Amino acid sequence: MDLKAVGARIKAAREAKGLTQENLAEIIGKSTTHISVIERGFKAPKLETFISIANALDVSADSLLLDVVTCATRSTANELSALIEKRPIKEQQRILNAVRALLTAE
Repeated sequence: MDLKAVGARIKAAREAKGLTQENLAEIIGKSTTHISVIERGFKAPKLETFISIANALDVSADSLLLDVVTCATRSTANELSALIEKRPIKEQQRILNAVRALLTAE
């Protein structure tokens, strides 16, 4: 398992939610140091901690394990959808047109 990649996704989800390591640590009942170690990929969280992190960040477990699980394609689509939804409507349409062009070019 690529712990650095998983940690980076946890960090990105935490930052996207506007939380500091201290905030996340408090929410899940762990130390800031523990969160830092996980985010830097030095240690894998226990399953219980991993679930607490995913729940606290409002993300799916498979989105954090994207490169680890082979059935995470729905998560990729969900992540893409969430990113697009944050854009203005005109930009959403441009993105959709670009994706359509890429898919029909195959």
